[in-house]
Amino acid sequence: MSSISATKRVGKLHVSLKRRLRRHLRVRRKVTGLATRPRLAVFRSLQHIYAQVIDDEAGKTLVQASDLDEELRAGAKGKNKSDMATAVGTLVAKRAKEHGIEAVVFDRGGFQYHGRVKALAEAARQGGLRF
Repeated sequence: MSSISATKRVGKLHVSLKRRLRRHLRVRRKVTGLATRPRLAVFRSLQHIYAQVIDDEAGKTLVQASDLDEELRAGAKGKNKSDMATAVGTLVAKRAKEHGIEAVVFDRGGFQYHGRVKALAEAARQGGLRF
């Protein structure tokens, strides 16, 4: 997607979402997932967090995890959002290792590398992924 068409699409969105998408496009110009080193993309909503390992050459999601997964929902009682992000990072690293993925490129999706995004990234590193 070119930046011109993408900025046209963001025309009538809320200002903070517009800024995040602009940051995301700026990051995506530089960050591309290859078959040898796919992209670990993070999306953070107000209540949930999602992570995908994507091969951009083939246009396929190789591995995904979120705090809505059955494995994590059982132990979610009493955990805050940062704890859940840590669990998602560990789960996505485990699934990536099962698929033979050792190294990834981190895509923070226009979000600050802070809080839940940072917790997910550090947990994925501890799970064995190299950024």
